[in-house]
Amino acid sequence: MSAQTELLLSHESWSEISRHSEESFPEECCGVVLSIGTKEQVRRVDNIQNKLHALDPATYPRTAAIAYAMDPIELESVLDAAVAAGGKLKAFYHSHPDHEAYFSAEDKAFATPFGEPTFPDAAQIVVSVIHRAVKTIKAFGWSDAMKDFIELPIQRI
Repeated sequence: MSAQTELLLSHESWSEISRHSEESFPEECCGVVLSIGTKEQVRRVDNIQNKLHALDPATYPRTAAIAYAMDPIELESVLDAAVAAGGKLKAFYHSHPDHEAYFSAEDKAFATPFGEPTFPDAAQIVVSVIHRAVKTIKAFGWSDAMKDFIELPIQRI
């Protein structure tokens, strides 16, 4: 993603991500933005963090109020369907309830499980939701030069 200098996001995608973030408050939401032809599609993905915490609180000490884990089976199904339709993954998104929009160490660990991003061309969108209202939406992209995620301007189209 080092060549990408900004994230172009449709008004419809911005609105759907905002709606999902506000509806999920006070828990984190998560999902993906797909690019299929000239259209974008936002797909919500279940945050299974509370299930993981309930099954094994020692391994998963955080709840969905401060963490997210995308359902891997659902995510794979969504991505497979997009590829089958000629589309591709444009971005992941998740919310930060009652916190600022920043790319945390946990966010980076999720995106780079082996030290490099699993999806280097996909942006990472983080939504700050304060008192059930979206405050800020920021995007981050992988920089090969920096070997880290850097903030990208978002242009709504």
